[in-house]
Amino acid sequence: MLISAGTAGAVPSGAGERPGTVRSSVTGSDGVTYTAFNHTVPYARSGRPHQWLLVWAGGTASGESPDPDFLAVVDASADSPSYGKVVNTVTLGPNTGNEPHHMQYTWHQGQSLYAGGILSDTTFVFDTTHLPELRLSGVNTPLDTPCGTAPDAYWVLNDNTAYGTYMGGPNVSGPCTYSDGSVRTGNGFAGTPGEVVRIDSSGRTLSETAAALATPEDPVTCPSVPSLPVPSCANPHGIGVREDLNRMVTSDYVEIRNVVAPTEGSRNPYLSRDTVRIWDIANRNRPRLLSVSHLPKGPRPPDPDAFSDEQRMVMETALTHERKHRGAFASTMQGGTVFYTPDITAAKPVWREVFDDTTAYRSFQPDGPLSGAFDGGSWLQLSPDDRYLYHAVMGTNGFLPREEQTGMVYVLDVQKLVSAGRNARCSVDELAEIENGGSEPDCPALVNAVPIRDTTSANVGVGPHWGALDNFVTDARGRIRETTHPDRLAVANYFVAPTGIDGDHRICMLRQAPDGTLSIDQAFRDEYTGQACLQFNRTAWPHGATGYARPHGVLFAASGSARH
Repeated sequence: MLISAGTAGAVPSGAGERPGTVRSSVTGSDGVTYTAFNHTVPYARSGRPHQWLLVWAGGTASGESPDPDFLAVVDASADSPSYGKVVNTVTLGPNTGNEPHHMQYTWHQGQSLYAGGILSDTTFVFDTTHLPELRLSGVNTPLDTPCGTAPDAYWVLNDNTAYGTYMGGPNVSGPCTYSDGSVRTGNGFAGTPGEVVRIDSSGRTLSETAAALATPEDPVTCPSVPSLPVPSCANPHGIGVREDLNRMVTSDYVEIRNVVAPTEGSRNPYLSRDTVRIWDIANRNRPRLLSVSHLPKGPRPPDPDAFSDEQRMVMETALTHERKHRGAFASTMQGGTVFYTPDITAAKPVWREVFDDTTAYRSFQPDGPLSGAFDGGSWLQLSPDDRYLYHAVMGTNGFLPREEQTGMVYVLDVQKLVSAGRNARCSVDELAEIENGGSEPDCPALVNAVPIRDTTSANVGVGPHWGALDNFVTDARGRIRETTHPDRLAVANYFVAPTGIDGDHRICMLRQAPDGTLSIDQAFRDEYTGQACLQFNRTAWPHGATGYARPHGVLFAASGSARH
């Protein structure tokens, strides 16, 4: 790739300021030159280390052409006078409509930033050395991943390369040859099977690895549209890595094109996958698939159509961090449930349901109709000390009146479960446990749940989809360092508009008290509305007076003396 950097002319912002624009460009393998433009506006500079919230957002139609997609850099230093202000927008060109999706789950000092466009089948890589400015360092185009499409999430390794989950099948229907010489037959863009891609900080593909087994998976529970000669549920979405254990875990979500654009035959509950895959990554460029586990049906009365059974549509996974722990969690979007396995190094991992989202709903709606069924369970992350598990829920049950729907963020205390190791006993397998939590003493304990509701949009989806933990803390001397005890998190109220699930496009900050409870940070206010939470439905941006934007991925970062 060819990389250049320069300074373009000043671009007026919607607030009337005229910041300088720092430009960086990369020529991709497709011969296209991709450019990132920084539009930094004045903010409260103290000369001290600073915290930022990075938001990966999609432009919408404005005038005769689509608005640019961009990364917003938000002042996230709580003691800053410009706390909550968008201080930079990094617009991308020439392509628009990438449908910005996820980045990595956690950013560490010195890491590159990996950001995916799920519809453009493109991964953008940014150099974070000059925060709040970001420089484009690499682009991974569809030509670089012929065997996979629809990139979802990333896990950055210690060497600053990343694994990315590509949910969809090959660029072209038919057989595709992967980096290790293996061959799988797929049914095309955003279909099946997906893959895991290893990418370096220049955007170069280091390896493509098939997520599908070479042998057929269950032909009944792993269908595809159109059908494949070798059935597979391989549509990897969530990803977690334990480099110390040489293990990677991916969760299979759905044949994604049938969510974005349903076709004949796509109304099949089994297209919403129920599988989790564990990999050996001792050879980083040759991940080896060790097991494919179907999550179990829970104690709820079965959905007659099986669409909202507890194990349906596995979106996320969250791995333990401490060396003495080997467990992992997984959560479902249509099923609204959390599962756990105590040892990802086991030859035959056993997954059990350990929490139903219904219990969290009952904490603030004791007699309400809301339950885990169709609730849109999404972001899932475990605190670095392995004590708290955080979960965002969109609230997407379209069978209920809109005024009865609500999303939420809840936190579980999971220290007893994780500390039990292979002796973990928690299993939600009785009707009473759906609303009251698991009865075994090591089951997760609900700390609290915070309702977050969109009242402005007509679309399904009323609460947060994605989030990030703040893994930084500022000490008494003003130095920023990483912490194992986060005290705040951020969530984004947007999913994927082409699916009909949108949101109100807010970013909310939540504080965590010493007792573990969460609450909306009232100090994190929109600079124009003055209300808590940052609103992306605005037309005044550092890059100009463009239209509303759709914020999806969020991530905390820091500049200055942050250290890992």
